[in-house]
Amino acid sequence: MEILKEISKLLSLVKKEKPLVHNITNYVTAADSANMILALGGVPVMADNQVEVEEIVSSASALVLNLGTLNPARVEAMIIAGKRAKEISIPVILDPVGIGATALRKHAVNRLLTEVGPTVIRGNMSEMRVLLGLKARAKGVDALDTIEGGENLAVALARTLNCTIGITGVKDIVSDGRRVAIIENGNNMLPRVTGTGCMNASLIGAYSAVTDDYYLSTVAGTLTMGLAGDQALKSLGDTEEIGTFRVRLFDSVGNLSERGIINEGKVFEREVCF
Repeated sequence: MEILKEISKLLSLVKKEKPLVHNITNYVTAADSANMILALGGVPVMADNQVEVEEIVSSASALVLNLGTLNPARVEAMIIAGKRAKEISIPVILDPVGIGATALRKHAVNRLLTEVGPTVIRGNMSEMRVLLGLKARAKGVDALDTIEGGENLAVALARTLNCTIGITGVKDIVSDGRRVAIIENGNNMLPRVTGTGCMNASLIGAYSAVTDDYYLSTVAGTLTMGLAGDQALKSLGDTEEIGTFRVRLFDSVGNLSERGIINEGKVFEREVCF
């Protein structure tokens, strides 16, 4: 499939260019997100102080904003960094973790949508339903909504917010409003490890740093996470569980090859009828 060949080329570009990816993310998964970028071939920086984020993002090739452990100071840092990223035309990836859980999160996302304008938004189905103004079911920051109807929702959001949308779940869905991709790699071990969605967003950031086709980079990051999950699960022994699985996710991303993407990727796409 042609898209798998294009994604394999992006993998080579990340390894060659080693792009700097600035993450303002949550303290629960910051190290894991940084290690995912390193495993792929990029270079992470995890600064979130308002005093320095504008200077740091000026040297980066992509910015990832994650609402996981939010506070007012971090919101301001995201706004400052996001505005600078837009000034220098680098992509901004937003992960609106738990947007439906509190007023603070909703307000932060509304500010980011208005004042920054993310290039890519990645989240679970419940988070995306909230973004579109629909009722959603969640427990804390975890989704309870199924992926049913996700294709239409992704297209509608992409057109409404003028960005690329990535919805992760049993099947992953990516749309830029013109194209839709369904990604069927991955397994039910991934949501049992804290922060795999955060890691996914950082992978999208690394791929987005080396291309201006953000639909492709979002598919690439999401597919990479799914392929890593598949390989990590296959490697487990009878007594090995999520701890070993988590470590092997990083190994699997580090060992990912162009051939592995082409041979193992399960991506199905279509054009959207207007």
